[in-house]
Amino acid sequence: QVQLRESGGGLVQAGESLRLSCVASGVISSNINGMGWYRQAPGKQRELVALKGDNTKYLDSVKGRFTISRDNTKKVSLQMNSLKPEDTAVYYCHLHTRTGSDYWGQGTQVTVSS
Repeated sequence: QVQLRESGGGLVQAGESLRLSCVASGVISSNINGMGWYRQAPGKQRELVALKGDNTKYLDSVKGRFTISRDNTKKVSLQMNSLKPEDTAVYYCHLHTRTGSDYWGQGTQVTVSS
């Protein structure tokens, strides 16, 4: 059973930083195609924030402020600098396997006050 364990969310003021981490278990490393982060704000659709796989992809609004890294084959982190109130959302870790399956973490709240 694949599980994604997230950590690092919280409440910060605008301009401050947070680091999110996600560790996967129950999956063979060679079967991981990519890991990344999505977010969902109240009343909005879930959107891709950053993805680290064969390529690296970022949401336009976070480019230059957020950095995704694969600390090892089963861990992905998201360093978020210069946070803005519009970054407030529940952030979800995502894993995609080479066999075509998708897995999600339970979500971690990030709140940025102005």
